[in-house]
Amino acid sequence: MGALLLIPAGAAVAAGGPRKEGIPGAGSPAAVRPADVRRPLNFLLVGIDPRGSHVKPLSDTIVVAHVPSGWKDVYLFSVPRDLVVRIPAFKASGTAAVRTKINAAMALGSQMPNGTFSPRQGVYLLARAVGNLTGIRSFDAAAIVNFGGFKKVVDTMGGVRVPVDQVVKSEHLKPNGSPRDRTAVCTTTCLRPYVGSQKTYPLSATPVRFRGWEALDYVRQRYGLPRSDYDRTRHQRQFLKAMAKRVMKRDVTKIVRSAGDSLTVVDGGIRLADWLTVARKLDVRSMTSIDLPGTALFEGGVYRGEKFLPGVKGFFAAVAEDRVGSFLVDHPKAVRIDR
Repeated sequence: MGALLLIPAGAAVAAGGPRKEGIPGAGSPAAVRPADVRRPLNFLLVGIDPRGSHVKPLSDTIVVAHVPSGWKDVYLFSVPRDLVVRIPAFKASGTAAVRTKINAAMALGSQMPNGTFSPRQGVYLLARAVGNLTGIRSFDAAAIVNFGGFKKVVDTMGGVRVPVDQVVKSEHLKPNGSPRDRTAVCTTTCLRPYVGSQKTYPLSATPVRFRGWEALDYVRQRYGLPRSDYDRTRHQRQFLKAMAKRVMKRDVTKIVRSAGDSLTVVDGGIRLADWLTVARKLDVRSMTSIDLPGTALFEGGVYRGEKFLPGVKGFFAAVAEDRVGSFLVDHPKAVRIDR
């Protein structure tokens, strides 16, 4: 799932907390002259379940797009939603620091004084948590899209074609796209309450055309996959890459507008036209998807969530120091490049 890649209007989202609206921090990236060395850019892309302002939003998809200086490459990597981190205290929401799964950062940061929840505010705490994890000091733009917005964007594009690298069975939908039935003994909260026939996505080296509802369903699946959430995040990055290639061939403004209220951006004064100028300078065909290795975290024999393996720290240092390309050459086993 995720967001609209490098297309949304956005703001400098400080990893240290929110900045005053209208102050983009780093200035318009499109204002950099061709003769200048174009500085590195970092984008935070977030997907949430559409729950309404009365329910805490959880960031089920967290993807970072890193553009090295010179703007000749784009690297995508995911932060698993169940990664256990320390989420800092956040004055805007009045929440204390806590060690928990990182997808809670959006929920904690979104709490408003009137009892409602604002993803626009929550993304600042999420940015801070991701920044503390990765060493990225600030994000040049952030975008949040919910499930409905993702489906609308895919359908506006006329569908998206992606190879299916493993058999995926839907936990949520029947073959015709309708919701699966629930067991009689599980009408409220159960880990896996569904029964009956399932929508299946067969293995296919030839790209398969996904409609909006199929795309959303496919990138949500983790049950039954060998690497669970790590397989799911790879599928999400595959879709983001395919969408980036397809979106640049179409009316980008129309595609962005199709998401409507389902797309939330933190507008720091950088115009959509400026971000489009940046996007057109990037070669999305050479976009590299990075699989960061992780494993289950057990404490006292109890599963707490996920943790990254030690080699990921070196990759994060390379991102912060703008030397990802050389790091991948010098440390071929630290992370995996998706094929």
